[in-house]
Amino acid sequence: MSGPPPLVKLTAVENNEHQQYFSSLPLPEPVPNVAPVGPDNPPWGSWIALAAWMASVLLIAIVPMIFLVPYLLSQGIHARGQEELARFATSDPAALFLQMAAIIPAHLITLAVGWAVVTQFKRHPFLETLGWHSGGVRWWHYVLILVGFFAVAGVVTYLVPSEENDMVRILRSSRLVLYTVAALAVLTAPFVEELIYRGILYSPLQRAVGAPLAIVVVTLLFSAVHVPQYWGTPSTIVLLTLLSLILTVIRAKTGSLLPCVILHTVFNATQSLLMIVSPEFQPRSTTPQDVVGFLFF
Repeated sequence: MSGPPPLVKLTAVENNEHQQYFSSLPLPEPVPNVAPVGPDNPPWGSWIALAAWMASVLLIAIVPMIFLVPYLLSQGIHARGQEELARFATSDPAALFLQMAAIIPAHLITLAVGWAVVTQFKRHPFLETLGWHSGGVRWWHYVLILVGFFAVAGVVTYLVPSEENDMVRILRSSRLVLYTVAALAVLTAPFVEELIYRGILYSPLQRAVGAPLAIVVVTLLFSAVHVPQYWGTPSTIVLLTLLSLILTVIRAKTGSLLPCVILHTVFNATQSLLMIVSPEFQPRSTTPQDVVGFLFF
């Protein structure tokens, strides 16, 4: 009966030859320690982020004008001077409604641009790449932040004198415009603006220059874009900058965009409700101006 084959015993010379052979083989390349794609390690860079931000600004400026031109032509306003054209576009209720309604397609196009940047055309999940979790923020945190902010806002608006701004004049033009702006401020503006500023802009900037400088840059860019519509109301600009700072710090601390979107939405919804239930918007009334002055739109 045959048993298992006997073990082959190598001589010292053969052992040495085997060791030399295996030691001469190339070592495998080390696997690089690459951080996974996520909110603080996005697949896009700072220049792409700045380009997306610029595109969002241009869309808000250009799309309303595209909607407005046919109406101006139908009214014969195009044949008048530049001053008359500007006055009509900023005072006629129908012209103002068209411009406000045009924000909807502008936001939709901005959302499409943001989706392309974040997902790199379906190569990465959209919400997960932005950060879509609570980040440890509880409901009572939102309440404390909102109560604290409105308390500061009351003090600032009381101490700092303000004049009527463009947004106030727009909202007083008609109830239809008021309802349109309120709907946009709640339904589209919070997500689209947070996507651009605290999502696409902040993520690569904090990786490139660090969180503190990224917070400053994003806060100032957000405030600067809103300055023209609130010009003449310094208290509103200060409060807008403060709230932008709060939102950006929340994004930095939580590593998630979701708390920013929630807080932005609740804030705008509160302001929109106050606008709608306020008395008629009279030119000399200060209460409506104080109410709408903080609106993120």
